[in-house]
Amino acid sequence: MGFVHQIRQRWTDLLMRRAGYDRLGRLATWLATCYIRPYKARVGVAHRYPRGYIAPSAEIAHTQLRLGRHVFIGDRVVIFQRHKAGPVELGDYVELHRDVIIENGAGGSLQIGERTGVQPRCQFSAYVAPISIGRRVQIAPACAFYPYDHGMAPGVPMLEQPLTSRGPIVIEDDVWLGYGVVVLSGVRIGAGAVIGAGAVVTRDLPAGAVAVGAPARVVKMRDELTSHEAAVAFVAPHQ
Repeated sequence: MGFVHQIRQRWTDLLMRRAGYDRLGRLATWLATCYIRPYKARVGVAHRYPRGYIAPSAEIAHTQLRLGRHVFIGDRVVIFQRHKAGPVELGDYVELHRDVIIENGAGGSLQIGERTGVQPRCQFSAYVAPISIGRRVQIAPACAFYPYDHGMAPGVPMLEQPLTSRGPIVIEDDVWLGYGVVVLSGVRIGAGAVIGAGAVVTRDLPAGAVAVGAPARVVKMRDELTSHEAAVAFVAPHQ
């Protein structure tokens, strides 16, 4: 068993030197990891190799994608660039799990800081204004980020309404977003804030706040929580 493990390890080491998001890089990744269990079991591969891990099933069509070291991009992640889009930048040890969709167009860019984890089925639509996510942010499944709005002028079909924005989305360091949180344009969420599952964030929230609801409102500050309150599951647990 030890001998087989050593052979597999050498095989993976050799092929992961060529890993990347071009066709040959994807093939190398597939061959290197075909014997490793799927899904989050492959995060360890990203942590072991500076080139990180990009799932062969990920769809990447972006000329300004900038990857840090040890980035994990999971199965069926989509990173898509439209006309006049800005860059998408992923810091060291960022994790994008299964079915995350990132798309951006004119005026929009996305920056995600180091060691931030994005759980499955999240959506980042960076149009008109940028999205900036800090370091060590934990984003539960099915969250969505929209730094733009549709116009609603009377007499004009909705399909023809222009996109508008109240400004960029900024999520500071160490924020925790629960399941299904929606963050809208012009919002800044302060460092260390906790946002409850299903919240819709339409205005700024201060650092260290605990916020819930639609629209989200501050119900407590973290430094005011009792030990019992701190144990209450405001948000979906991070895995």
